[in-house]
Amino acid sequence: MAPTKKSKKRKRDSKKLKKCKNLSVVPMEPRAAEPDWWEIFWHKNCSTSVCAGSSGPNDEAEVFKYFFRTSKRTFDYICSLVREDLVSRPPSGLINIEGRLLSVEKQVAIAMRRLASGESQVSVGAAFGVGQSTVSQVTWRFVEALEQRAKHHLRWPSSSRLEEIKSQFEASFGLPNCCGAIDATHIIMTLPAVQTSDDWCDTKKNYSMFLQGIVDHQMRFLDIVTGWPGGMTTSRLLKCSKFFKLCNVGERLNGNARKLSGGSEIREYLVGGVGYPLLPWLITPYESDDLSPLKLNFNTVHGAAKSLAVRAFSQLKGSWRILNKVMWRPDKRKLPSIILVCCLLQNIIIDNGDELQPDVALSGHHDLGYQEHCCKQIDPLGNTSRENLANHWHQNKEKIYSS
Repeated sequence: MAPTKKSKKRKRDSKKLKKCKNLSVVPMEPRAAEPDWWEIFWHKNCSTSVCAGSSGPNDEAEVFKYFFRTSKRTFDYICSLVREDLVSRPPSGLINIEGRLLSVEKQVAIAMRRLASGESQVSVGAAFGVGQSTVSQVTWRFVEALEQRAKHHLRWPSSSRLEEIKSQFEASFGLPNCCGAIDATHIIMTLPAVQTSDDWCDTKKNYSMFLQGIVDHQMRFLDIVTGWPGGMTTSRLLKCSKFFKLCNVGERLNGNARKLSGGSEIREYLVGGVGYPLLPWLITPYESDDLSPLKLNFNTVHGAAKSLAVRAFSQLKGSWRILNKVMWRPDKRKLPSIILVCCLLQNIIIDNGDELQPDVALSGHHDLGYQEHCCKQIDPLGNTSRENLANHWHQNKEKIYSS
């Protein structure tokens, strides 16, 4: 019996299957898809004027940090975190002007340059030889991936790590049992007319989103909250945060109390500015026109400790300048993810042993032009804790300064 002929439909299906098989393997090896992206980028973009801030135009390591804020080693680590996500679901159109698929490394570089420079998508695209839509797509895919894969770089510290933080605060400022410093900043944005709202309009008549952060002695973020309108007060922002609720039910800052001079005790606490309420676990400075020398001295050391949070935000907004420029009509649902990823990147830099670059930090205050609204809320237990802490510092100041 003669073999049966294959139907035309089966032939077409077979051809389609072969075609799909041939196409499906392409995105799985993106590293082989194009020449070394860094060599091309370096020679294209590193003029003497652009790299004037590095130790020399030919210092490759410093030039790399200038553009991407991290060492190559840390950059490779970031690529390893997001590689699976960027390879497993490659969208159509991720090609450069020469028609090659973008490698994972180049995708990460595009996204990090966009975040670091705050330049327009068109400008960033021109630096890499890709279009504006590719920059937009690549940046958002990177943000989504890192937000999920780098969560372990921003979480409340373990008890042993917290002891180390408290030890460093006491050694540096003479403040026992202090677990960190808290502050907040505005991320300014332009909203289309249809989305305008008084809630998002802040005291400077800017449309903005709030970011609150708690940092340790290394200016590393321990907790953040964002997504809330910039028209709120910092006190209200705190009370809307999960951290506030956890503290109130005894699930944060709940470690052992510390004995102070004179027999009193101080629980674990944060230091914050006058915009925050004075609470048993949040110590703010004294507010008065006529303060005693003891209280003035306490305010000085308190301000020095709190300045860690101020410097952390200046570093954050200077390193990732997308947060310091007026963001043009951002998606308010996506902006919190962008903010979180910038905080994650700062922590990753610290965790991987890279030095933060002080030359890229903002030269002025991170919230320039905004005045902190003084919160009048004073918890009696918080007031007692501040008095005990001020007296302890005064009694031990000679020992503190001598060490």
